[in-house]
Amino acid sequence: MNLNEIQDLIKLVSKSGLTEVEIEKKDFKITLKAEKAKGNDQPIYVQAAPVSSPIAPQGSPVAVAPVAVTNEVVPAEDATLITIKSPMIGTFYRSSGPDKDAFVSVGSMVQKGDKVCIIEAMKLFNEIESEISGKIVKVLVDDASPVEYDQPLFLVEPA
Repeated sequence: MNLNEIQDLIKLVSKSGLTEVEIEKKDFKITLKAEKAKGNDQPIYVQAAPVSSPIAPQGSPVAVAPVAVTNEVVPAEDATLITIKSPMIGTFYRSSGPDKDAFVSVGSMVQKGDKVCIIEAMKLFNEIESEISGKIVKVLVDDASPVEYDQPLFLVEPA
């Protein structure tokens, strides 16, 4: 099972409302457990059992850190909002430098083509532009946080 298949499985479990899924195959075992946290967030913890590999002899422990995935649930009244999503995997930055102002903040008006953030990927700083015009209602990612492809970054009220 590769990383993309695991990510798809996490998304499936989070959407289905299941609290636990366990898959066991010949060479690996994966258990997904969803625990309800404060608010609408439901972190999903992934643990993998040790597998035999050329590096780790069979039966030796392999350290596996839990991975938390937080699902942002948009309330029904926000159904008219449009989400600006990350076009790539990388590190999200709200400004061009630590001493610079953020490109946009909650309440900022953006036009199509305006810079809204930077995503650093492999030492390249990619300026992300808004694809719509409107008002920034919510910033969904903390500054200097890692982001995934297609992860929601901003909620925008269209103009």
